[in-house]
Amino acid sequence: MIVRDAERADMAGVQAIYAGYVTGSLASFEETVPSLPEMRSRFEAIRAGGFPYLVAEGEAGLLGYAYAGPYRTRSAYRHTLESSVYVAEGRRGGGIGSALMAALIARCEAGPWRQMIAIITTLPEAPASPSILLHTRLGFRIVGTLSEVGFKQGRWVDTTVMQRPLAPSP
Repeated sequence: MIVRDAERADMAGVQAIYAGYVTGSLASFEETVPSLPEMRSRFEAIRAGGFPYLVAEGEAGLLGYAYAGPYRTRSAYRHTLESSVYVAEGRRGGGIGSALMAALIARCEAGPWRQMIAIITTLPEAPASPSILLHTRLGFRIVGTLSEVGFKQGRWVDTTVMQRPLAPSP
């Protein structure tokens, strides 16, 4: 497996990975799979902003992807990023997400940013999800939970907000 910068040509594979999250899980609050042109547009917006967008590739094709983008659009937030990571169905739990996130964090630490935020879907009956554990291992800490902020697949869903410094505090 290699982790590399994503390219426009990767977006069909990215869309296929993301589709599984949209239709088969609560991890994404989207309920309709974005079209390939929409995924390309999102990719181009991330890259045009100077933010990293990475893919993990193996012999069978794309295994996952991760990117960082603006946490919020207001200018005072310009030094804070929000991260996202997705791993192909059947490939989760094998270190792909860890490799992607470690590479993403390294890229972001080398940039002008100070904080990284992860917003992770959580359920009251399963607060220690694999994504929470992954982010904790990589230096994120839980800073709060937003209760019942999403409604998908007939149920209310919480999000856990995690934060990781990218640069030391002054």
